[in-house]
Amino acid sequence: MTHTYHIHGMTCNGCRCHVEETLSKVQGVSKATVNLEKSEAIIEMEQHIPLETFQKALKDDGDRYGIHYQGEHHHQSKVEADNTPKGKGTGTFYCPMHCEGDKTYDKPGDCPVCGMDLVEEQRFSNTEAEQWTCPMHPEIVKDEAGSCPICGMDLVPKKPDLSAEEKNYKKLLRKFWIAVAFTLPVFLIAMSEMLNNNPLYDILEQKYWNWIQLGLSIPVVFYATWMFFERAYRSIKTWNLNMFTLIGIGAGVAWIFSVFGLLFPDFFPAQFKTETGTVHVYFEAATVILTLVLLGQVLEARAHSKTNAAVKELLKLAPNKAIKVVDGDEVEVSIDAIEVGDVLKVKPGDKIPVDGVIIEGGSSIDESMITGEPIPVNKAEGDHVSSGTINGNQMFLMKAEKIGSDTLLSQIIKMVNDASRSRAPIQRLADRISAYFVPIVVLISVITFIVWAIFGPDPAYVFALVNAIAVLIIACPCALGLATPMSVMVGVGKGAQHGVLIKNAEALEKMNQVTTLIIDKTGTITEGKPTVEKVGAFRDGFDDKQVLDYIVSINSHSEHPLADAIVKYGKSNGADILKAINFSALTGKGVKADIQNSKIALGNPKMMDEAQAKITSEMEEVVKSYQQKGKTVSYLAVDGSVVGYVVIGDQIKETSSKAIKELQDSGVDVVMLTGDNKETAQAVASELQLASFKAGMLPEDKLKEVERLQKEGKVVAMAGDGINDAPALAKSDVGIAMGTGTDVAIESAMITLVKGDLHGIVKARHLSEAVMSNIKQNLFFALIYNTVGVPVAAGILFPFFGILLSPMIAALAMSFSSVSVIANALRLRNVKI
Repeated sequence: MTHTYHIHGMTCNGCRCHVEETLSKVQGVSKATVNLEKSEAIIEMEQHIPLETFQKALKDDGDRYGIHYQGEHHHQSKVEADNTPKGKGTGTFYCPMHCEGDKTYDKPGDCPVCGMDLVEEQRFSNTEAEQWTCPMHPEIVKDEAGSCPICGMDLVPKKPDLSAEEKNYKKLLRKFWIAVAFTLPVFLIAMSEMLNNNPLYDILEQKYWNWIQLGLSIPVVFYATWMFFERAYRSIKTWNLNMFTLIGIGAGVAWIFSVFGLLFPDFFPAQFKTETGTVHVYFEAATVILTLVLLGQVLEARAHSKTNAAVKELLKLAPNKAIKVVDGDEVEVSIDAIEVGDVLKVKPGDKIPVDGVIIEGGSSIDESMITGEPIPVNKAEGDHVSSGTINGNQMFLMKAEKIGSDTLLSQIIKMVNDASRSRAPIQRLADRISAYFVPIVVLISVITFIVWAIFGPDPAYVFALVNAIAVLIIACPCALGLATPMSVMVGVGKGAQHGVLIKNAEALEKMNQVTTLIIDKTGTITEGKPTVEKVGAFRDGFDDKQVLDYIVSINSHSEHPLADAIVKYGKSNGADILKAINFSALTGKGVKADIQNSKIALGNPKMMDEAQAKITSEMEEVVKSYQQKGKTVSYLAVDGSVVGYVVIGDQIKETSSKAIKELQDSGVDVVMLTGDNKETAQAVASELQLASFKAGMLPEDKLKEVERLQKEGKVVAMAGDGINDAPALAKSDVGIAMGTGTDVAIESAMITLVKGDLHGIVKARHLSEAVMSNIKQNLFFALIYNTVGVPVAAGILFPFFGILLSPMIAALAMSFSSVSVIANALRLRNVKI
């Protein structure tokens, strides 16, 4: 019998092979075939095997992958997230090389696949309020300054706990200095052998100095760098071969060989011995190699903290206090105490505590930390403000609408973290190479030993051993693995600082390849803040006031931006809101309802066809005169007869024209698709010098247009802000949502522009180009480094130039290769987008 299951946790071909092998070993399984793209396993079995048996097999293998029936959803990640400790920058850890995709862990440690230290995610939660403690009695902790109730001393601010990231760095640094303290004398003793009339031999014989080297090497091997051997053992046990496999084998062989040479010198032939009869020992090679690798880990730990610097800066924006107005009194409270609906007072220069709306007063708000735009934005009553932005020089009252993890700042941080852990398609190249990298290096090391042992000069076996170790040490699969994720992490953070939110790394890569950009009109090209410019009647017996009453009454049930503008206009002009029943909205057409026993319809010509209301040529002429000026006009029909119209204007954003020209100059075809009429679309297209546009487009029409362009081989990006844009946004190669638009559009898109203007697309494209260029540089550096380094370590230059590479120099080069990749990725922080 054959069953198909869903597999979760696979991210690369190596994962696929591993899962396939594990499932094949289950008793009773005839054949197991795993498909990475579909995340499924097809298992042939002699008789039915319970699912629990396969789950246990994968759990016993390291619990990195899961299996369940198709159609069942895996919620492990969500459960893990819910169970993680709350706090700023604590509780969630991930592998910097993304070996297991977006999998996270709830405690620090090593990645079970590559062995690297897990990195702490800078996760947002409500910022902890400042606490005060007594320097003499640390058990006294208060939320405000004052005196100690025990000794009377002034309380001092309590120092925050170190993050796991900082703790790991300090632990590695401490171990590094211990390793240096013991490695340095070993190195000096070994190097003294090169001196004529070595003064050390006047004190003790060489064999005793060898024993001293052994004693000094023990703290280095078994304490300071023992974690490398643990990782190497785990990598071989799980067959996830990695950098630590090579380090463990190389340094381990050198150290064990030296110990064996001390204990059993007579076992070795003369080639391995010095003039005094002692065996050549390599304690200095082993300890220096391990210490240099540890130095690389220290530098990486410090560099990693800079790659997520953008998130840390965003976290600093979150205030921890707010002034709450309760029954007219002002009370200072922590952010945690704020609830939706609370009235808050924001003083000049203060950070806005949560997302909300201004209910009294107004001010200029510095939103640069979220939108990337340096010019303050004027806000008045009814305008929305965001957490973390900075108030100008006026006080105002606001009502809290979104708190905690629902605020825009929190959502930005979450999106940046999620995107940083996602994998770009270009990373598959590194995955394919990495799958074969370590076994090939080990094979080259073995071949190096054999060739040198047979053809090398005396002492041939010594040369063979040293060069074989150098090959193992210099190879660095980590540089290859870090090439893509480091650039993605820094790039995503850079985008967030400029108001460009990247949902995943694939969007960052594809944005660079876009050939056609489809843009919506309302809210994308235009401000998205429509205003009513005129209400008119077509028929005798209907005056402007009656038309206004009807259109306001029917729109009071609609959530469309145009409806909101009409209702506001009607209220300010004394319209009577009549009772409307049987209301319904027809997407891309308009709205209809029953009012005072009459059937009312409001919308475009398609809506009038739906209402069987005829539009005369005279009506069309009146409407066209407005449409040719770029205005949107809706018809009003009562009982199947067109009786009036409403003219709505929406100003084109200042940045739209410049952004479109920049995109066109860079080779991108820009196409406008709008649900508006042809005349209005033509007027907007002419003003923006758009050669291609289509009007009267329903949501399904926009979707079909995206599919048509994709079939022609175009890479299509779609920018929109409304529910009607959501299908096309989801179908396009890169969906771009305006941050000022609907939640549905933002969810469907891969990139969100916080400010909501087309200049953000230019930024996103520049960012994509910079990140992809940086990734290619990293991959080139890592590949060239290993391609050149391994043959040199094997001794390919010796026959021509007499050059050999010391394992210690190989260790130094290997340690700095990963650091160099990270350093190159960090250059993205200074890129102008």
